[in-house]
Parts: sequence; structure tokens; C-alpha cells
Amino acid sequence: MRVLVCVKRVPAVAGRITLTEDERAIDTKYVGFQVGPHEECAVEEAVRLVEAHGGEAVVLTLGPAEAIEQLREAMAIGAARAIHLVTGGEEWDAESTAGAIVDAIREDEAANGPFDLVLVGNEAADSGGYQVGVRIGRALGRPTVTGIKALSVADGVARAEQEAAGGRNVFEVRTPAVLAVLEGINLPRYPSVPGRLRAKSKPVATSSPARPAQRLDLRRLVVPVAEAKQAQVLGRGPEAAPAVVELLASVGVL
Repeated sequence: MRVLVCVKRVPAVAGRITLTEDERAIDTKYVGFQVGPHEECAVEEAVRLVEAHGGEAVVLTLGPAEAIEQLREAMAIGAARAIHLVTGGEEWDAESTAGAIVDAIREDEAANGPFDLVLVGNEAADSGGYQVGVRIGRALGRPTVTGIKALSVADGVARAEQEAAGGRNVFEVRTPAVLAVLEGINLPRYPSVPGRLRAKSKPVATSSPARPAQRLDLRRLVVPVAEAKQAQVLGRGPEAAPAVVELLASVGVL
């Protein structure tokens, strides 16, 4: 089984987001970077599938030279090799991103045979776009399922499950297929020290695709206003007990 996982280098979830003066980009002096949470689970799922069925897991990213760090992280937990589509660090719209990835997939498949599965995160953790996976599936003419919370593969059929009100939607699609997974489909493992050492010697194929004219025009970014938090001291020691009882009664606990 051959599985390709597409990942994106995004600001760390716990980082403090600060914008540049023109409000058109994130000031990277104040944040770290990581693979998006959905994509972390996609990498883990790919590695588990290969461990169960044999074959290889390949990780791909479209991003700046520094994104090699995220590729090495994925290889440290079991991806066999990586494909790095190197950019200048600027954001690409969904159409351009999918186009570059599709070209890379076709080139790799011409040399190594088709991927049984192409896994992506359900949406990007920074821009929140949901389009790339669907666009890849459409361009390749392959069945595509999004929002996956459970996945199994047997006899050339991928069984993908979505959470739904009162139960689950179940899709069975023939491979090759494109699947977009959600965070929570599994618990990603942490890279081990030996895994990190092995990742340093695993092959990374690099190329620099031309950035097409963008179909979306970015005007500015906005950091959401943090919710205000307030704490009230009800008292100290035993004298606080009546106030606590009154508070519990007011919220319906008592």
C-alpha cells in the first residue's frame, strides 16, 4: 500500500498571534510552527495503515524552506520519504495549492505507481480552508470523502466514517481515493529519538513550482478579540461558605 499525506506548516496553536504592520501576514518573530492538528492525525493514520498492510507512507508539503522541519517530524514517526514543494513563504490560494500538489502526485506516480490513498487534513489550521482535498480529488478523478473520524482499508476498498447526528455516515470507496481526516481519528505518537535520527537520512525530493496568479485577493488579516475573563473572590475561610451556597443556588446546582 502506498499512502501520500499532504501537510501544511502552520503557526503553533499555543502561540501568541501578532500581525505585521500592514495586517497582511503573521509576524513570525513571535510564533513557532507545527503541522496542523488534522494533518498530524493524517500522518499517524498513514503510518498505521502501512504498518498493517506494508508499503510506504510519503509526506508532502507546499511551503518555505523552513517547512523541512515539519517533513522531518513526519518522517520521524514513520513516513519513508518526503516531497517538498518549496515556496518563498507567501500564502497560496486553494486552487494554486491543489494544482501544485496534483502535478507532484502525477510525477511521483509516473515513476513509482499510483498512491492507494491521498490523505489530507480536513481543513488548514491557519486559513480554515476546506477546498484543497476536494480539488485534488476532482483533478485526479478519484472518489473523495471529507470529515473522516474512522478509516479502514481491505481488498482495495476504503471504509470511511463521518460523525453525524444520531450515528455515523459510512462510505465505502474503491482505491485510489482522496480522504480528508479530522483531528481525533487517532492519537498521534510522539517522535522517538531514534526516529528523529533516522529521519535525518531519509530522502526529500525538492522542487520549486511557479506560483500562478492568485484568484483570491487578500485585503487584511484580523486577530479575534480574546474573551474577557473575570474572577470574583467570595471570601476567605469559613466566612466564604454562605456566599458559595448562594452562588450554587443561583446557578441551579442546589
